[in-house]
Amino acid sequence: MLHIVNKSPFQTRTLDTCLRMAQPGNALLLIEDGVYAATVGSETEARVRQACATLKVYALQPDMDARGVTAKLIDGVTLVDYGGFVDLTVQTRTSHSWL
Repeated sequence: MLHIVNKSPFQTRTLDTCLRMAQPGNALLLIEDGVYAATVGSETEARVRQACATLKVYALQPDMDARGVTAKLIDGVTLVDYGGFVDLTVQTRTSHSWL
């Protein structure tokens, strides 16, 4: 399953709920303001690093670039472009957008 989180982890608990529900081997894609969770020094850094141990964690590079945080990407999180986003949706049987 592909879990897609687009909300800032500093405004909602969406990421935490997603991480509780995600199963080992699932994929997590951070998009829009959700990419802030993938930054070094954020309050979510430890949770995202822990998630990388059991999930495939991705962040949408155009959204990282737009927010000026690409250089702060957490090790273990893979950047994808829009084509990579499409590839992830095709590769996984189901996806869930966390609102």
